[in-house]
Amino acid sequence: MRTRVCEMFGIEFPILAFTHCRDVVAAVTKAGGLGVLGAAGVTPDQLDIDLRWIRDEVGDRPFGVDVIVPAKYEGKDEGGLGWTQLSDMIPQAHRDFLEDLLRRYDVPPLPEAPATGRGSNRPAPMTMNQASGLLDVAFAHPISLIANALGPPPREMLERAGELGVKVAALAGKKSHAVRHVAAGVDLIIAQGYEAGGHTGEIGTMVLVPEIVDAVAPVPVLAAGGIGRGRQLAAALALGAEGVWCGSVWLTTEEAETHPTVKQKFLAASSSDTLRSRSRTGKPARQLRSAWTDEWEGPNSPGPLGMPLQPVLIDEASRRVDRAAHDPNSKAAQLANYFVGQIVGEMNQVKPTRRVVLEMVEEFIDAMQRVESMMQ
Repeated sequence: MRTRVCEMFGIEFPILAFTHCRDVVAAVTKAGGLGVLGAAGVTPDQLDIDLRWIRDEVGDRPFGVDVIVPAKYEGKDEGGLGWTQLSDMIPQAHRDFLEDLLRRYDVPPLPEAPATGRGSNRPAPMTMNQASGLLDVAFAHPISLIANALGPPPREMLERAGELGVKVAALAGKKSHAVRHVAAGVDLIIAQGYEAGGHTGEIGTMVLVPEIVDAVAPVPVLAAGGIGRGRQLAAALALGAEGVWCGSVWLTTEEAETHPTVKQKFLAASSSDTLRSRSRTGKPARQLRSAWTDEWEGPNSPGPLGMPLQPVLIDEASRRVDRAAHDPNSKAAQLANYFVGQIVGEMNQVKPTRRVVLEMVEEFIDAMQRVESMMQ
């Protein structure tokens, strides 16, 4: 394949894979695409370890990093509040609701003392304070791409990337977002439709991609949202995209570090089993429907807090659920979920990551040949 994205990164296939698993990053890159490591949930030290490992695995092949620095979040105007300050802002009613929820689903406390909490100096999640250390590490490695998942990339990110020759991408859920990103100076727009996992807007991929392609030309666009097969890759290119950005489809691969109970839920799920919920991050994010999302949307819920208060509130609770949910027959397993897009209905078999890439390419070729036959 030859697209501008292939030329930009020197890759064989215009398939960019967002994943929190370093093994998937390496596998996609070695298969001819470009793996992008999600760094929002790790420490700078862990990111450094992972990027060193990826470099050893892929050699000079390209790979990237994705961070989350939202355009708006609680405490941004004050320069970013610390974990303790944010924790003190959480209403008691939310703490009581969460503790009652864990009690009703038989989720035990962690065996060790909490690693975070009211006395912690840890940077708050999904803030510039957290991202700064991650950016320092990312730019210390030979990455080819840095992406910001929420809002325009901060000026610091753009300037440092420019100095190092690293391409900058930003996700957009509507045309105005994409135009703002281009004005800020990004090299690549990821047009993410409503079908996608994680933080999405409300416009479907089929409508969003050509709208953004036309609005930001000649800046190249990747299509995202509901893409995990070759026919969808073909459709994305037909809509004017220069490639695709896939995330959910890697969650059921052999290499994926997805929680085993959640992976089994994904394999059994249909495309109707996801919803956008603020219950994990404080912003609407598509995820698997579970008792967790139902409880937070229920009549007794105080409602999710904003970002980053909701992640601070549920941090320890999420670790408690994940630990207890390793028993798939436990009540805690009913709460277990994760971000995933509507493509989950196609993710019904565990496969090696390389096979997913190559099957996507093979189906793309078949789709293009079918269309070509219609033109004769």
